[in-house]
Amino acid sequence: MFRRHKSLASDRRREVFSRGAARSMLKNDLRNFQCLSQLVLSAGPLKSIPVVKHSKTVHFEIEILDAQTRKQICIVDKVVQTSTIHDVKQKFHKACPNWYPSRVGLQLEQGGPFLKDYITVQSIAASSIVTLYFTDLGRQVSWITIFLAEYTGPLLIYLLFYLRIPYIYDTKESSRRLRHPVVHLACFCHCIHYIRYLLETLFVHKVSAGHTPLKNLIKGCAFYWGFTSWIAYYINHPRYTPPSFGNRQVTVSAINFLICEAGNHFINVILAHPNHTGINACFPSPNYNPFTWMFFLVSCPNYTYEIGSWISFTVMTQTLPVGVFTLLMSIQMSLWAQKKHKVYLKKFNSYMHRKSAMIPFIL
Repeated sequence: MFRRHKSLASDRRREVFSRGAARSMLKNDLRNFQCLSQLVLSAGPLKSIPVVKHSKTVHFEIEILDAQTRKQICIVDKVVQTSTIHDVKQKFHKACPNWYPSRVGLQLEQGGPFLKDYITVQSIAASSIVTLYFTDLGRQVSWITIFLAEYTGPLLIYLLFYLRIPYIYDTKESSRRLRHPVVHLACFCHCIHYIRYLLETLFVHKVSAGHTPLKNLIKGCAFYWGFTSWIAYYINHPRYTPPSFGNRQVTVSAINFLICEAGNHFINVILAHPNHTGINACFPSPNYNPFTWMFFLVSCPNYTYEIGSWISFTVMTQTLPVGVFTLLMSIQMSLWAQKKHKVYLKKFNSYMHRKSAMIPFIL
């Protein structure tokens, strides 16, 4: 009997203990759930995981044919859609090392225009297979090489005649006759002109990175070097006669020459500004510099100042070779100015009101 009561009491204790443990566990679960819910609420709304889309790369196959015989030269494969014509020329050069990229001309059709290096393959492709026609452009030289050669030659050639090196003039006659001051002034002005050209080519002008045939270098050097030799021979000759109106003619024309040289430089600096180059260029506008006010009258004031310099040099030296050179340069620059003026009229019609191309109110 005593054992039975004892077992009942122990069962009741176990039941009470189990109920207390269950209540404590329930309280702990409630506390954990409250902490978890507060943590979720504080973290904010759940963000969806972005789906990564894998873009499909499109490749083109470019078949290059000879423009004359229409025979296949090579096939350039695995060309991505963002590749340019310049990239195609590089791959073509790897396949055919005989033709480096600058002498490769590519056309969409026979007799058509050559494709520019910046054109993308995607813009000209009608399908995954593109056919281009190859033309050998011959030996090419960079534009900056042409400019440096054309301007360095006249500078050195004129100095050789000015120094009266042997075998050019008679040594006895050169020693007997004194030089007129205009000879020294002409040498100074001529050197200033071509030194400015060289410095602007190196530090001011944005020279194109493209190339041109070698024959253009030969023609340009023959023109500038030949005329410089003719001009320098007459001005530095021992029998050279000074201008008819003496020092007054020399002084006025020399001052005008320097003014035109300064104006030409400041105009070239403005034209080299990033706002006035490229596809989104705007028309150059005059600023506080008085030399830039020529933009009010003409669209190409750099040519105006250039012709002004050579006219002044002609009056200062009063020689036939300088006059002929000035005439030819005037004709050539007037053609360039009219061509640029037509482009400006299409792009900046509102800015071109009553403006001439090169000579105010005339041309």
